[in-house]
Amino acid sequence: MREDGALVPAVMLLLGVLAVQWWVALPPAWLCGVGALVALVLFRCGRYGRVLAWCLLGVAWACWRGGTAMDARLPRDREGQDVYVVGRVVDLPLVRDDATGFLLDVEEARFGSTPLALRGRVRVNWYNDAPDIPPCSRWQLTLRLKRPRGMLNPGGADSERSALERHIVAVGYVRNGAGNEQRGTPGFCVNAVRQAISRGIAARVDDPHDAALLQTFSVSDTRGLSQRDWEVARANGIPHLIAISGFHVGVAALFGVWFARFIYLLFPRLGLRLPRVQAQAALAMLVASVYGALAGFGLPTVRTLLMIGIVALARCSRRHANGPQTLAVALMAVLVADPLSALSAGFWLSFIGVAFLMACMNTRGRGLRGFLHELSAGQLVMTLSLLPLTMWFFGESSLVGALSNLIAVPFVSFVIVPVTLVGMILFGLCPSLAQPVFWCAAWLAHAQWWLLERMATWPGAHWYLPEVGGWALLFATLGALWLFMPRGMPMRWLGGLLFLPLLFPPRDVPVAGGFQLWMLDVGQGLSMLVRTEHYVLVYDAGARYPSDFDLGEAAVLPSLHALGIGRVDLIVASHADNDHAGGVPAVAAAFPEAERISGEPERLPIPMAPCEPGKRWQWDGVTVRILPSGREGGPANDRSCVLLVEGKGGRALLTGDISAAVEPAVAAAIPHGAPLVLSVPHHGSKTSSSVGFIQSTSPTLALVSAGWRSRFHHPNAAVMQRYDDAGVPWLNTATAGAIQVDLPPDGAPHVSETWRQRQSRYWRE
Repeated sequence: MREDGALVPAVMLLLGVLAVQWWVALPPAWLCGVGALVALVLFRCGRYGRVLAWCLLGVAWACWRGGTAMDARLPRDREGQDVYVVGRVVDLPLVRDDATGFLLDVEEARFGSTPLALRGRVRVNWYNDAPDIPPCSRWQLTLRLKRPRGMLNPGGADSERSALERHIVAVGYVRNGAGNEQRGTPGFCVNAVRQAISRGIAARVDDPHDAALLQTFSVSDTRGLSQRDWEVARANGIPHLIAISGFHVGVAALFGVWFARFIYLLFPRLGLRLPRVQAQAALAMLVASVYGALAGFGLPTVRTLLMIGIVALARCSRRHANGPQTLAVALMAVLVADPLSALSAGFWLSFIGVAFLMACMNTRGRGLRGFLHELSAGQLVMTLSLLPLTMWFFGESSLVGALSNLIAVPFVSFVIVPVTLVGMILFGLCPSLAQPVFWCAAWLAHAQWWLLERMATWPGAHWYLPEVGGWALLFATLGALWLFMPRGMPMRWLGGLLFLPLLFPPRDVPVAGGFQLWMLDVGQGLSMLVRTEHYVLVYDAGARYPSDFDLGEAAVLPSLHALGIGRVDLIVASHADNDHAGGVPAVAAAFPEAERISGEPERLPIPMAPCEPGKRWQWDGVTVRILPSGREGGPANDRSCVLLVEGKGGRALLTGDISAAVEPAVAAAIPHGAPLVLSVPHHGSKTSSSVGFIQSTSPTLALVSAGWRSRFHHPNAAVMQRYDDAGVPWLNTATAGAIQVDLPPDGAPHVSETWRQRQSRYWRE
């Protein structure tokens, strides 16, 4: 086989797998089998036939694996019902103040006395005084389950795609009952060893934050890290260092090589029985595999292990394996083992980053000079080459990331990680000797983190761009490759021009007199955006949960960034209920210059002015004003701050959680005018949306913000029937995702986008 013999098959296999991930629906399994048979025939049809065969084989393999993964999900008719399961705990359980979360690998399931075809991983929360749940323990539990389903917003994470990639077939919680119990004592397993090492570090390091950092570097246990820690990591462009990266596994392999050399130095006659080169390769693979197992076999870890294994096999068989071929074989191995891994950001960042280093780096000088050049130039290559992908997946990047990585990568990889590895070895051999080593590693991690926290405050640490399009991603990636071509390539600087579509994407901004209205998908809650030509209003920001999951951070802020909004002028918390105001502090912290008002300012944790009926704002020919609604001392819902947004071609009424008791006052304050888009009061609760209110407001469109399979059963069927009877079309974020309505100055209001339909994929419900 030629040196590049694996490159073309790997690329074509990847293209076939990738093509399937853009499909809205998958073909039946028998058609996947036909495609595989055709591919086998094409393998006998010459060079070009083999190239096409690899692509078709990728399509067939990805179709079959994707179809079986979707079929493995919980049957729809069992959603919201109690299911009895027996399964084993996977990974490390996360203990929070409100619940214990864990993954359960289901071995047996039934509904009542009827066996249920449910196999795969289930993400479970155990509320109300959950017991200690050891890793690898086996449990019988009664669960209330539903199929994986997430919120869909501009710039937001796709949890349904993540569930498919992680083979999660259902999510739910433990139902209280006497039948919930552990079955037997767990035996030896890697996750139990990880748990023991993690607890050993916590017991020997006084500072909990320093201990949490060491736990991530040693066994990839990130449970002790806070949201603030992840913000610091993103600001410095080092999330890959927080969990164990592929580079750390390479350092572990280097430990194996050095240990083999040390053994041969002590026992030189050993070389007569076993050649040193082969022994070094085998021991490097062994040490890297053990460390990779302790890291939980993340995708970067697996990729590095595959590359080390290929090199080790080549050394043992006295053959040469160059870098590109090694990477290509590793890519093929990952795709053959699990084509759904191509859905993860880690897959692309890992392989693309290494490919860029191989393509663009050439050692200039040897020894220390060559090492320093590769280290500094490598960080620049990685930062610029992965910038498009980082923006594509996460919507943000760090302009200080190159400098942060230049400092953090060598210090973490060559200082902190080796010291931590020594501590882990001593912990297994003689735990008392591990104390000073872990203390030293904790001190080093503390000093490193202190510097990173300072750098996280520098200008450009958080750099946001509007949502990245596919063509902009392709052009910017090609531009990065062109920029780092070897010397002699003409006009390399032109590669920078290919970044322009990424840096200056087209923006859909309303013209004067018109505005855009967004109802974001925040589950059981509410968050709306109003955007004129130069001004932005945020009305509510979803909930913040005891687990610290904040929809202001997870949904509202990413949506603002994806839409290219860099300034917010007015933040309104309609009232103080958590599902409306929980995320408001996060939005207010991101935009401290914004004016803030609320119907219940006294109940909120941040200063906010009260809503004053009659107050108005004039923005680009659009009027925003507060309507009289609530009663002093009345129920919290009825104190909601109600806004009327009036443009030349349409109006929007934002109602919060008002009930039928105050709806007449609101309706009486609305003058006749342009067509009205209505935010359905109180998520479509049966206490609101009276017949008289619907008739008085005469909306041309009604928007409901509700959670999928909400325990409150919003929106109420009888309420939505009133809208149907009045001839009012309506949309629900639970089924549509985020909803964009355009209200132009010279036309009627119309729905421009519904996010779930805009980004249809086969894994979406």
